[in-house]
Amino acid sequence: MDKIIVYIDDAEHALQQLAPMHEQRAGAAPDPTHWVIVACAPRMTRRISKWTSYSAREAWRDRWADKLFALMAPVLRRGGDRVTTQLAHGPLKDLTQRLLTEHGVCRVLDARRPKFGQELEAVVQSQPSAPGAKWEVPGAVASMGAMLILAAD
Repeated sequence: MDKIIVYIDDAEHALQQLAPMHEQRAGAAPDPTHWVIVACAPRMTRRISKWTSYSAREAWRDRWADKLFALMAPVLRRGGDRVTTQLAHGPLKDLTQRLLTEHGVCRVLDARRPKFGQELEAVVQSQPSAPGAKWEVPGAVASMGAMLILAAD
């Protein structure tokens, strides 16, 4: 049984990323796949703790993950594949190591939606970081300022 660990934060984006792979595997391989779906909940602002308790934040994360799993799991189960779900807590590299020791040899896929001006946390030690990801927003702001100056003249 082939095992694949998939990190997701948006079901629509992840389904677009995984659909070709899932269809190819369903048509070619008679051996089912074990999908380990890891939900990476969006970050909350640091001031949210003023308005909500820790248990309320964790309950929101659980509800968010349940909605995500409800969209993803049925699609991946169609070909007779097995699906395991998990909500990410803590650094993703540590979680990946723990999952690899638990499940053995697995492929690791990062199907999270890229965010403009934000560098996503690496999920494995050897994952390269995006060069210049921190400079996207200041570059965009500078070019917008230059366009406004040209338009004002």
